[in-house]
Amino acid sequence: MHTPGSRSSSTAELVVHDDAVRANTAWFADRTGGHLMAVLKADAFGHGSVARSVVAAGATAIGVTSVTEALAIRADRVDVPVLSWLNPVDADFDSAVTADVDLAVSSTELLDAVSRAAARVGRTSRVHLHVDLGMSRDGAPHDTWAALCTAAALLERHGTVRVVGVMGHMSCADRPDDPQNARETLRFANAVRTARRRGLSGFVTHLAATAATITGVGSGHGLHRIGAGLFGIDPSATSDALVPTLSLTAPVVSTRAVAAGAGIGYGHDHVVERPTNLALLPLGYADGLPRAASDRAEVQVRGRRRPVVGRFSMDMVVVDTGDDRLRPGETVTLFGRGTAGEPTVADWARWAGTIEHEIVTGIGPRVRRVHSTAPAGAATGTAAARA
Repeated sequence: MHTPGSRSSSTAELVVHDDAVRANTAWFADRTGGHLMAVLKADAFGHGSVARSVVAAGATAIGVTSVTEALAIRADRVDVPVLSWLNPVDADFDSAVTADVDLAVSSTELLDAVSRAAARVGRTSRVHLHVDLGMSRDGAPHDTWAALCTAAALLERHGTVRVVGVMGHMSCADRPDDPQNARETLRFANAVRTARRRGLSGFVTHLAATAATITGVGSGHGLHRIGAGLFGIDPSATSDALVPTLSLTAPVVSTRAVAAGAGIGYGHDHVVERPTNLALLPLGYADGLPRAASDRAEVQVRGRRRPVVGRFSMDMVVVDTGDDRLRPGETVTLFGRGTAGEPTVADWARWAGTIEHEIVTGIGPRVRRVHSTAPAGAATGTAAARA
């Protein structure tokens, strides 16, 4: 028998535990001696407005990718340095310079564009020179680095640019014994020496992100760029100090009893072997549940884990609840801290064959966000703000 429900997909709820974000931030602030740049790119890894929380917990700067993200931080009246490091040559540098946004540059073309914007608005642009250490993506290649430093020194004398940072990124910091770490550390030291020989001085250096900070392979520099770690993710899997910061729940839309041999979802990839009960949840891969986790994932309901069965659909998934017949509207936990036996973001990443970063940044806009000021393990009914 099919029991209809009345809830819609919009009632799935992602709780952001702000206290956990602050706790993780404070841990990194202590570990870095207060030299912490909180990386809040991609809407703070899907967590939304947490800039004020991380600054209150000890972050001394904020990093994002685009100018658009940086300007949003500035609009929130957050009074710490804000760095944007991934922009095309025609980005809105006029607005960035006017708003005192630091800009990373990895080519003379980008540097010239930033310098022209500074001249137009009558300001000096604060720039961080970005060097590629071996990832072959962003950052100036080795054979262009000296020319970039020379051009930056010339523009400093003209007054349109001030070099306040030199930055790089490590490719294998999650594996502290990888010999590539030593090679990239040496390349960065050489790049810094080149910058100084070209007449640049007074800049901060920053190399380490979350993994390099936890493992220590990127130590010895003036800033640490921490993104994933703020949100309970340790790419190196070497620390148990971080606290998960998200919980995802959804209401049961409907339930039904099925006989042995019933197929579930597209293709009937899953066929039940015995009579059982099924519960329908109103979210799917359009909401960020990775389709690759089909027939692998689990959720928690009534204190125990139950399998998600069949292929994930765009808007819905099905849970096999065994002998339990759930009620429409009953809450199911897809992931949380794991302290009560519920699945975690790490579990979902493993089921999907991906990384935790992809899970937390992929939760879609149909899922209601709730920022909770209660401790991360407390009931979400104390949520302070809903969006």
